[in-house]
Amino acid sequence: MKFKYLYIGIILLGLSSCDDELNLENPNSQTTDAFWLTPEQAIEGVNATYNSLLIDGYYMRMTPALTDGRGDDFTGDSPWLDLIQVANFTILPTSGPVNWMWTAYYQQIFRANQVLTRVPDIDMDEGLRQRSLGQAHFLRGLAYFNLVTNFQTAPLVTTVPENEEEYYPASASEEELWAQVISDFKMAQSMLPITFANVSGLDQGQIGRATKGAATGFLGKSYLYTEQWGLAATEFEKLILGPELNIYSLTDNYQDNFGPFTENNSESLFEVQFATPDQVGGTVKNYGGEPTSAWMQVSSIGHTYAMDGYGYSDFLPTRWIYNEYKEEETVDGGIDPRLLVSLASLEPEANSTTVYDSIPWPHAEDAIYPRKYTHDGFGFATESQGSVELSDINYRLMRYADVLLMYAEALNETGRTQDSYDYIQEVRDRANLPDLAVTKPGMSQQEMRDQIAHERALELAIEGIRIHDIIRWGWLYDSAKLSELQSHDVDFNSWTAGKEYLPIPQTELDVNPNLLPNSAN
Repeated sequence: MKFKYLYIGIILLGLSSCDDELNLENPNSQTTDAFWLTPEQAIEGVNATYNSLLIDGYYMRMTPALTDGRGDDFTGDSPWLDLIQVANFTILPTSGPVNWMWTAYYQQIFRANQVLTRVPDIDMDEGLRQRSLGQAHFLRGLAYFNLVTNFQTAPLVTTVPENEEEYYPASASEEELWAQVISDFKMAQSMLPITFANVSGLDQGQIGRATKGAATGFLGKSYLYTEQWGLAATEFEKLILGPELNIYSLTDNYQDNFGPFTENNSESLFEVQFATPDQVGGTVKNYGGEPTSAWMQVSSIGHTYAMDGYGYSDFLPTRWIYNEYKEEETVDGGIDPRLLVSLASLEPEANSTTVYDSIPWPHAEDAIYPRKYTHDGFGFATESQGSVELSDINYRLMRYADVLLMYAEALNETGRTQDSYDYIQEVRDRANLPDLAVTKPGMSQQEMRDQIAHERALELAIEGIRIHDIIRWGWLYDSAKLSELQSHDVDFNSWTAGKEYLPIPQTELDVNPNLLPNSAN
C-alpha cells in the first residue's frame, strides 16, 4: 500500500457563543476556545486546511474540469449543461459547479485564517509553529491564486470574522488580490523547510505537505502572471540553478507525472494527495461540506475525463491539440510520446491499439479522448480503483517542466531570448524532439513567444493551465489570436468580452451587499 498523508482534521470552524440565549452549537464539536491549545491541535488545524483541496469544488473535480474546459485543448461533451456552458463561455451566475469552486476556496481561506490567528498563541516548538504558519500561508495564497485567475475579483479576507459586519466583506480589486497572493507565497517561502524528511516534530517525514520549493514555484508563477518578469526569473533560478533548491528534475518517463505508481517524484513541486478507502479508510465520499472522520480522499477527475464506456467522457480533446502533437516528429521519426500519455487515440504505427488492460480500441478509428489523469495505460480494466468508482491518482499542481518553460518565458520577456533555448530544450529532450536551436535558430522575441506557447500547449495539456495562459497573454483581445483560438475550438465563437472569467455566484451576490459582480456576471 502506498503511503498517503491523512488530511482529515476534526476542527470547529465557526465562532464560539458566549451569550445566555439558546445555544445552537453542535454538542459533538469543540468550541474554538477549547480547541486551539496543543501542538497536536495546531497540526489538525493545518490538516483541515489541506482537506479543502479534496472536495468537489476544488481538485477532486470542478477546479480542473472548469479550467480545462475553457481551454482550446478541451471541449465540452457532457449532458450536464453547466459543463457545456462553462466550456463555451456562456455559464450563468446561478451555476452550481461554479458556486462549489468559490465555496471551496473560501472554506480553505477561512481555515488558513484560523491557523494564522490561533497558532501563534499555542505553547509549542517554534520550528513546528513556523512550519504550520508557513503551510497556512501557502494554502491561503493558493486559494486566492485560484480566485483571482478564475473570478478576477473577490473579497479579500485575512482575519477570522469577529462580528456580523465582517461576514460581508467588500470586493477587492485584481491588483489587491495579486498582492495578497504574492505576500502569502513569500511568507510561506520564508517559513517552510526544503523537505519534511528531517524536521523534528509531529510532521516529521510526512509526504504531501507544502515545502519551500512549492512556495518558490508559485511565487515565481505569480510574478509571471503579473508580468513582473525579472522577479519571476529570480524565483525560477532558485529552483533551476540553486544552490539550495535545485533538487528537482524531469522524470525519465513523462507518464510518471499522471499515474498512481510514481507520485511525489523528482519532478513534482506540489501535488494534492488522493487515496482510496482501501488505502486510508473512509465510507463517505468527499464531495463537499465539513469533513468528518468517515470521509474518503478520492478524486473524480478520472471518471469525469475517461472515454465512453469507462467514465463520463464529459470533455473531449480538440482536434487542434491532437494535430499539434503531430506537427513535429521525434529525432527517430516517431510520434511525440506525450500524445499517447495526454490523449487516447488509435495509432497503429506507435503500437497504440488498445486501452486500459489491453482491451482492443473500442471506438471509431478517428475518435480521440483524454487519457491524462485516468487509469488508461496503467494496467487497469476499468476506471474504478479499489472499492469505489473513484480514483487515487494525485493531482499535480506544479511540475518542474512547467518551471523550466516559465523560466524560458521570463528570460524571453527580459530580452534574453537566446538563453531561453536551453530550458525549452530540456523539456523537448524528454520528448525526443530535435534541437530547437538547430531547427529554429535566432528567433525574435515574438517568434519565441509563439514557440513557448506551442511548447506549453504540448507539455501541459489537460492540466488546468491553458486558459490562464490564454488570458494572461491577452489573446482573447487580439483579433488575430482570437481567430486562431476559434479555429482551434468552436467554443471560442461564443466568447464575449469579460466571459473568460467565471461569474461571481448569484447566491453570494444575494447575501453580501458589499460584493460586486465581475465582468462575467
